[in-house]
Amino acid sequence: MLILSSYNDDEYVEQSTEAGAAGYLLKQAAFTDVVRAIREVKKGNVFFSPAISKRLMDEYRETIVRGAPVRKRTDLLTSRETEVLQLIAEGEGNKQIAAQLEISVKTVERHRQRLMDKLAIHDVAGLTRYAISKGFIETSPDARKARQEPVQS
Repeated sequence: MLILSSYNDDEYVEQSTEAGAAGYLLKQAAFTDVVRAIREVKKGNVFFSPAISKRLMDEYRETIVRGAPVRKRTDLLTSRETEVLQLIAEGEGNKQIAAQLEISVKTVERHRQRLMDKLAIHDVAGLTRYAISKGFIETSPDARKARQEPVQS
């Protein structure tokens, strides 16, 4: 099985290979890479997009050199970064996040940058997709409606 996906997330790659995939290509792969991947997988070999191959090799090296298992990206997030990620995914701006968490806007900006660096996701839409895929925010219509309606005391 060869996966062609728009997701560059390590967890998608991991889940795909655990399910039996012998290759994983990103949708923006060149036609020649797609043909090569099909041929390699047909021969019984594996094939990954170059960016994914590099990350896999880096993780392998880290495991060998340090003798420690590589942590998943979600394990790298602090509880505060997870809170900030959730609020970003819910559409809150830096000022609103700062007010809700009672921290400065600069601190929110630093958390946002660290999230993007740690997760290798560099836009709000990507962070939002990631947060939804990990269950950090509710996506049901009732949950969205509840967030939009002001709570009356």
